[in-house]
Amino acid sequence: MNAFFNIDKKLEALDEKANYELKDIFSEIDATTKHNQLKVLSAFIKNGVSEAHFNASTGYGYGDRGRETLEQVFADCMQAEDSIFRHSFASGTHAITVALFGILRPNDTMLCLTGRPYDTLIGVLGIGHPSDGSLADFGINYDEVNLTNDGTPDFESIQAKLLSKFYKVAYIQRSRGYTLRPSLSINKIKKLVNLVKSISPETVVIVDNCYGEFVEREEPTSVGADLIVGSLIKNPGGGIAPTGGYIAGRKKYVQQCANRLTAPGVGREVGATLGLNRELFMGLFNAPHVTGEALKTAVYTAYLFEHLGFEVTPRPFESRTDIIQTVVLKDPGALVAFCQGMQKGAPVDSFVVPEPWEMPGYDCPVIMAAGAFTLGASIELSADAPLREPYAAWMQGGLNFHSASMGVLLAVQSMLEKGFIKL
Repeated sequence: MNAFFNIDKKLEALDEKANYELKDIFSEIDATTKHNQLKVLSAFIKNGVSEAHFNASTGYGYGDRGRETLEQVFADCMQAEDSIFRHSFASGTHAITVALFGILRPNDTMLCLTGRPYDTLIGVLGIGHPSDGSLADFGINYDEVNLTNDGTPDFESIQAKLLSKFYKVAYIQRSRGYTLRPSLSINKIKKLVNLVKSISPETVVIVDNCYGEFVEREEPTSVGADLIVGSLIKNPGGGIAPTGGYIAGRKKYVQQCANRLTAPGVGREVGATLGLNRELFMGLFNAPHVTGEALKTAVYTAYLFEHLGFEVTPRPFESRTDIIQTVVLKDPGALVAFCQGMQKGAPVDSFVVPEPWEMPGYDCPVIMAAGAFTLGASIELSADAPLREPYAAWMQGGLNFHSASMGVLLAVQSMLEKGFIKL
């Protein structure tokens, strides 16, 4: 590697050790990737995807066969009845917002089963501080159940809440967000869904599935969730989709969401694809493989930093249910050095020096390393963190393991050069 990058010899030796000792877990990831890749291939074949489905539509987009077929392919991949899979979602938060406004009505109450949601959703809910146009503005109520001390769902408290009143929506955040709690496995999500449905069958279970698609062999919709929601510049876009998001699940709920995305009475029947169908099809087809590469990068990162004396979560040999890897650095300078080093390993904007800034939707400065082909795509190698205790970096992505692992090594090298690591 030193033919191309200036990496400390001791660090190079640690890289070789990591690749040797992680062979078995990499093999397990490859097995899951193969399962999911064949599942996606089967969905493409079942739905007869052809060149004709890549044609562009404009204007209203009536009768866009490519759009309709793509959404059925994705629904089949997720073992769902229906889906909306479109570039017209601006982000994962936008897709979640459409889902919540699509299902909830004035005086309804939603219950979050996994504690306080991710930062950018706070304004959507209208909790903590006023937010014009929030759910609270429309008379929709919010309640939550705190996680237990070990960061897992509090089943006893959830049961008590569900028995106390009717909740229209039970909301589950699969990934950890900017916390150190473990992400939720499909098995844990299944237990939550079963608990909700055993007490309140009419409650709609919505899962924020961001960062979790194709990590395990099943999805939340495979185990009873009514809706799942996510972003196409994370796992399911395969590093090719230039923007977008999705909602998938039970047909009647997907239709309600479609009415909110466009207009009541019009729903999913409109939405020009503008020539993006090919990229969305290709991205979805590529998604299982890219997700596997991102998982290997996360495992590799955990191994390196644990051996360097840092707290990491998940640990290198723990099972995973999303692509996020957290490294607890405990020092703002170390956090900045980590992100700046990772930026040096990006294929795009490697010369840029990330600095903390006041990013919309967050309550403190945030630093982000993201030299990506698609702006903000966290399926590409990236790391970001709020500048607050415990000064942890949340890293995700990697289109291919070989280049992504170099980005991680450059993050370590940056910290080494600035005195935050000793070898």
